[in-house]
Amino acid sequence: MAASHRGPARGSAPTWRSLLDRLSRVWERTAIYIPVLLMGVLALGTYWLVRNTPESLQPEGQRAVSTEPDYYMRKFGIKTFDDAGQLKSDVSGIEVRHYPDTDTLEIDKALIRSYSIEGRLTTSTGDRALSNGDGSEVQLIGNARVVRDASVDPDGREVPRLEFRGEFLHVFVNVERVKSHLPVVIKRDRDEFEGDTFAYDNMDRVADLKGRVRAVLVPRKAAGSVP
Repeated sequence: MAASHRGPARGSAPTWRSLLDRLSRVWERTAIYIPVLLMGVLALGTYWLVRNTPESLQPEGQRAVSTEPDYYMRKFGIKTFDDAGQLKSDVSGIEVRHYPDTDTLEIDKALIRSYSIEGRLTTSTGDRALSNGDGSEVQLIGNARVVRDASVDPDGREVPRLEFRGEFLHVFVNVERVKSHLPVVIKRDRDEFEGDTFAYDNMDRVADLKGRVRAVLVPRKAAGSVP
């Protein structure tokens, strides 16, 4: 009797072709998710870099301005002149320090000479002085003193010597004003005034004294009187 040919027995191992077909189908299903997986990995990597990268330095123009002096001078003298070449101010002292954050000058044992347009001299002194960048405002601290020399105004009238003394004086050079929130003594020629606070405007020639005010007025001698 001739032997009959039968196929592989049930339950035998799959052929290589069928295995490759299965792997191909699995790959096709998985391949559609690969771009999504790559994007997720890229996003996680970017987040990690942002969290672990040190902050960049600020641009030069945005750096915080130092509160420490950026320069100083000792036993100095500074002169400024107006557009016509005439002396406007002369500042000297033991030491000056410049603070860049406020553009302020701090002067020890300050001596400041200021000249008006008419050439009238005003001298300011103090143990310490704080001045803004252009010198238009000066705060005198400790043994503060401002003296305006006697002069003659454009109308030919005599302007007597004027002096302010106190522990603090705030001088506004350009508008010729002086004020203080502390007690001050004013001497006008031989007259003397005292007050707890004051403000003086040289343009109006008015002194506003407040608080406990005291005045000593010396009578003027009449013309032709015998001494």
